[in-house]
Amino acid sequence: MQPIDQFETAEPTDTPLIARVDVGMAVVDSAGDDAGTVSAVQAPGTGVRPDTVAGVAEALMGAGYLRVDGTGALSNDTYAAGDQIADVVDGEPGTVRLNVPRDELSRAAA
Repeated sequence: MQPIDQFETAEPTDTPLIARVDVGMAVVDSAGDDAGTVSAVQAPGTGVRPDTVAGVAEALMGAGYLRVDGTGALSNDTYAAGDQIADVVDGEPGTVRLNVPRDELSRAAA
């Protein structure tokens, strides 16, 4: 016979950080530098292939990913994997903080 947890003290399941990300959020890298704005979010296992090179695309699909519209005149769009998200700060528009520098993000195909 299993004991009944009438006070619901069981540990809640942790929600992945990527699930808290919304399109339009600002993105900053591990140094606090502006990396751009979230233009798309894909949870792990959705089967939506990002527009980047083979191998990298499959890894992003497995971890989930964000497409980040870059900043600056010469910037390219990049992808951040779900496991590269350090924190998500809710608000308007909210901020995604990465655990890697901006130059380590995967580039979108031109």
